[in-house]
Amino acid sequence: MKKYKFTIHGNEYEVHIKNVEDNIIELEVNGSAYEVEVDKTIHPAKTPKLVRSRVVPPVETTPGESLPTKPAAASAGNINSPLPGTVINIMVREGDTVKVGQKLMILEAMKMENNIDSDRDGKVISIPVRPGQSVMEGDTLIEIGG
Repeated sequence: MKKYKFTIHGNEYEVHIKNVEDNIIELEVNGSAYEVEVDKTIHPAKTPKLVRSRVVPPVETTPGESLPTKPAAASAGNINSPLPGTVINIMVREGDTVKVGQKLMILEAMKMENNIDSDRDGKVISIPVRPGQSVMEGDTLIEIGG
């Protein structure tokens, strides 16, 4: 199946894995055959789970009906990084007006390019990141105001 070379405390070992069945591995170490029992403890995956914020469609009104008003601070919001990665490209600038679903930037994470889209209408207040910059999950990528 597979061949490996190990150096342990200065000693070299050539390991050839011949067969793996359930928790028993048949292998050869420097020409000597062994059967090894492996404790298969299941560990949770370390792959981050991508959780996207929910996009709320705009409220439709009939003519003459007004929308409920919000304080100005409540209309501002941040677009945060959904997972650790590197900013590849930024498609908007401070002062630009954006719509729900508009592509704001591309974030490379786990060797994949991820589109970061707007989840609200508004005006870009600030962009605290630059192309090539590494970001962690939850870091603010863009601040959008009402």
